[in-house]
Amino acid sequence: MARTPSNMLPLGTKAPDFALPDTVSENQYTLEELKGTKGTVVMFICNHCPFVIHVNPMLSNLGKRYQEKGIGFIAISSNDIVNYPQDAPDLMKTIAQKAGYSFPYLYDSTQQVAKAYEAACTPDFYLFDADLKLAYRGQLDDSRPGNGIALSGYDLANAMDSLLQGNEIDPIQKPSIGCNIKWK
Repeated sequence: MARTPSNMLPLGTKAPDFALPDTVSENQYTLEELKGTKGTVVMFICNHCPFVIHVNPMLSNLGKRYQEKGIGFIAISSNDIVNYPQDAPDLMKTIAQKAGYSFPYLYDSTQQVAKAYEAACTPDFYLFDADLKLAYRGQLDDSRPGNGIALSGYDLANAMDSLLQGNEIDPIQKPSIGCNIKWK
């Protein structure tokens, strides 16, 4: 499994808008429709990546906990499904239901959204404030498949807590590490 780090988009960057289909509801959504009142997490994930499979339980947990507090959660898969058919939209729906996602799992067929966000790996996390300005980008926590560190969601949760409390988010942020996005 390749270990690709995040590109670390500059803090303060405005969230690129999009309109993508949700593989679960089959509705099309824009960022404006899905954003939270207090902040928004945009994450690039996929079905088959061992790093994403490893963090799926925490993604579900954090989504349920923080959506109640006004943080919108949006998952996007941008992988090439011709060469990686296990990431196809019908299988995305199955994964979302099995993992218990309380948030939409959108499919970026053109890969334009991933490019706009400069996403590099799965998982890749972005936290935007209420004005859709980037406040955090980086890892979920220090846990990786096989490293023996328990999932906690600490880094992303700490950033969301700081945002919700109106505190400064630590500007020292570690890149996420995962499989590279499967470009066409």
